[in-house]
Amino acid sequence: MTVPLKTRILLADDHTVVRGGLRLVLDAQPDLEVVAEAGDGAEAVERALSDDIDLAVLDVTMPRMTGLQAAAELSRRRPELRTLILSMHDNEQYFFEALKSGASGYVLKTAANRDLIEACRAAMRGEPFLYPAAVQALIRDYLDRARRGEEAPEDPLTPRELEIVKLIAEGHTSEEIAEMLFISKKTVDRHRANVLEKLGMRNRVELTRYAIRRGLVEP
Repeated sequence: MTVPLKTRILLADDHTVVRGGLRLVLDAQPDLEVVAEAGDGAEAVERALSDDIDLAVLDVTMPRMTGLQAAAELSRRRPELRTLILSMHDNEQYFFEALKSGASGYVLKTAANRDLIEACRAAMRGEPFLYPAAVQALIRDYLDRARRGEEAPEDPLTPRELEIVKLIAEGHTSEEIAEMLFISKKTVDRHRANVLEKLGMRNRVELTRYAIRRGLVEP
């Protein structure tokens, strides 16, 4: 992929003030330009697929669809598009899930003024961007698993099940979820039952707590 003279960026974050601050940082660079914004993950996917975008910068926790889910969806549907995950959390699980979703890097919001520009340029060169603590986590995890002769554990839930858990935790009914995902209510209920069985949970309250722990929704 040839790096464009000016990278066209989609900025997705559900906080308008955060988007404004990050936009100022990016637009101040001669080779970077924010050309689109989104307030949730589903809107980010829609804009990234319909607009002329080179790079999507996605907040990890957004309504309707997380940044991780959006990155995975974009990786599947538009693999040439580069993505970066933005997060408040120096969290190894989020970092590993970002890599799994196809993102080119994981940038901490607390260091965005310093790291975001470098991360955007690295992503467009086809190189990963990892902040120092993330590199240490990656090496430590690899060495621990090699020492135990283990593979990384698989997520117990499918991407569709995670999508439905997020929407349930956001307070949507089965009918609303069915409409949003273009599936039947019966299918939503079946997924919900499967999730409860897999996780050994009984109700929406427990699912919501799980969704918060997984970073699917904010507490």
